[in-house]
Amino acid sequence: MSTNQVQTPLRVVLTDINTQVVESWRAAFAEHPEIEIRRGSIVDEHVDAWVTPTNSRGSMDGGVDAVIKRHLGAGIQLRVQRAIRDRFDGRLPVGSAVCVSAGAINPKFLISTPTMEASVQNVSETLNVALACAAAFQAIHRQNSESPGSIKSVALVGMGARTGGVPARVCANLMWTGYTLFNDYTFDDYDDLRATIIAQLDDIENAPADKPVRITRSARPATKR
Repeated sequence: MSTNQVQTPLRVVLTDINTQVVESWRAAFAEHPEIEIRRGSIVDEHVDAWVTPTNSRGSMDGGVDAVIKRHLGAGIQLRVQRAIRDRFDGRLPVGSAVCVSAGAINPKFLISTPTMEASVQNVSETLNVALACAAAFQAIHRQNSESPGSIKSVALVGMGARTGGVPARVCANLMWTGYTLFNDYTFDDYDDLRATIIAQLDDIENAPADKPVRITRSARPATKR
């Protein structure tokens, strides 16, 4: 892991139909005016990439996954599952992501990142939301490393707040942790990312409900920006 280098600013949109999630984002991201927060559907957002919380198999059969599959067509699930098969032997671990062509003008890319292993699973007592959010931003970094400037804007929903049973404020705080981690560090791979978050498990779990935790150290030495 290394400190992040100066990058072209990424336009980030947080959008959800759940009012509680939206209000929780406003509280958690109060010191980040660069983040656009609004109530609505992700399919109405005109950005380069949409992020969909998925399961480890990439089965887009519920929640936001299903909404996006209906919007983009069944072929999007085939592309996601092909990427999972080719890059992760058919099972996408929590804390990793795939970025595939959406087959559309808007968005150009779909980033799938699992918040759970099964299609429906309560993950309210886990760090899966932070892992998934950080992995989504890592996928953007990797895509832009391969094709500079290909993703300049992204939209995300409230991860785990629906089928995952994660309370709105917890969801917002963990997504804040994932976002700030992306701003602070560049990771060599997803294993490095997961180790960095898990190493601070106690700090995140013991933090007050109204206080998001910024990751400040990892499982191995790293230089802070």
